Amino acid sequence: MPGEPPAVPKVALKKAIGPRMLLFFIIGDILGTTIYALTGEVAGKVGGALWLPFLIAFVVAFLTAFSYLELVGKYPRAGGAPLYVHKAFGVHLLTFLIAFAVMSSGITSASSAAQAFSGDYLEAIVGENVSGWAWLVAIGFLVLLSVINFRGVSESVRMNVVLTCVEITGLLIVIVFGAYALFTGTHSPDIDPDPGRLVRFDPDTTPLLAVTSATALAFFAMVGFEDSVNMAEETKNPTRSFPRALLLGMSITATIYLLIALITSTLVPTDTLAASDGPLLLVVQAAAPWFPPFVFSLIALFAVTNTALINMMMASRLVYGMAQEHVIPSPFAVVHPARRTPWVSILFTSLLAVILVSTLEIADLGSTTSLLLLAVFTVVNIAVLVLRRDEVEHEHFRAPTWVPILGAVTCAFFASPLSGRPATEYIVAGILLAIGLLFWLINALVERRTTFDPGKLGK
Repeated sequence: MPGEPPAVPKVALKKAIGPRMLLFFIIGDILGTTIYALTGEVAGKVGGALWLPFLIAFVVAFLTAFSYLELVGKYPRAGGAPLYVHKAFGVHLLTFLIAFAVMSSGITSASSAAQAFSGDYLEAIVGENVSGWAWLVAIGFLVLLSVINFRGVSESVRMNVVLTCVEITGLLIVIVFGAYALFTGTHSPDIDPDPGRLVRFDPDTTPLLAVTSATALAFFAMVGFEDSVNMAEETKNPTRSFPRALLLGMSITATIYLLIALITSTLVPTDTLAASDGPLLLVVQAAAPWFPPFVFSLIALFAVTNTALINMMMASRLVYGMAQEHVIPSPFAVVHPARRTPWVSILFTSLLAVILVSTLEIADLGSTTSLLLLAVFTVVNIAVLVLRRDEVEHEHFRAPTWVPILGAVTCAFFASPLSGRPATEYIVAGILLAIGLLFWLINALVERRTTFDPGKLGK
């Protein structure tokens, strides 16, 4: 086809990931910043019924997961959303915008992690008020991540198992200590557990708007599962392994989130939760006042650091991949001769993150992340239906037709202003996509190249 890039022979990746390793990868990708840092923000939007937004977010994510399962079984190669959208519609500009939206979500996610790092968890460790210079800590955190990214970080699935175990340990501390305190009454004398809060909503708005606006933010807690499709080429028997691992992994994380939401709302007053960017530390202090705060805070900081580093690496690699494919200016593909890392892309994504943490609050950053990904998921759910006309020879998972339809409708709803999203999120998302579009237009004029292989992005 005229204008298409020439095919490049490709060496197949080694299929080294089994079902258990894949399960840990999925759980580790989903767990992270949101549950540790944004639980209080969700409570501030919905009220005491903290569990409901997380439950709805899980259902919406579960619907989209079925679409990803059909697509990864049908096309078991790395590439993710841009690859699927391109196969469905063949519009290079749309494919590029989807890829840039995914990249932007990585930057906003890492920025929210930077905000979380500079908050209450850090204060519990350093023992002083950091609020006055939190913005400086957040920027320093991002600079440190960029240095690590520049030096080169070899991420492996086996290392992800270790990181996931540490993150789960912190969440299990909350669940075990919290449940024990509620059932035995051995909690801090300064608190008064109230199960009645679980059915109370924010009195300043309607229950429906409280739930939808909180769900729009809580959805951030369930993202990450879509990254696992990029492991398809390295997974043993992906058409069989992926459905079980993805659905089980999402079910495990959703159960953890729901238990934490129930315990958190019962133990800690909603107003106290909403005012904290270290909400799970409040739960541990209420349930087990004898437990050293700095220990749990270290675990929490480790969790948000891991999330931020993975997202910044993903974002810089996507920018690098787009430059390599000649759809944005080629300087972004420059690799440092000694470190062999894409330093221009790292610098660009880091600068964007610094600007975001300097101008936005953590809730806005988290909600913008979910907005960008909900928009991507809407298109992916539609792509599943379009690609039903593309038959493949091998057997693969096929979602019931109503699932991607309902997935597209629900994702579109929670990405729309009807869910109660403020205009700020659309402005930020619009600016980020406009930057990408500007790069696309500049490159189209200079190199006269607008076609690319979406399967090569991020490699």
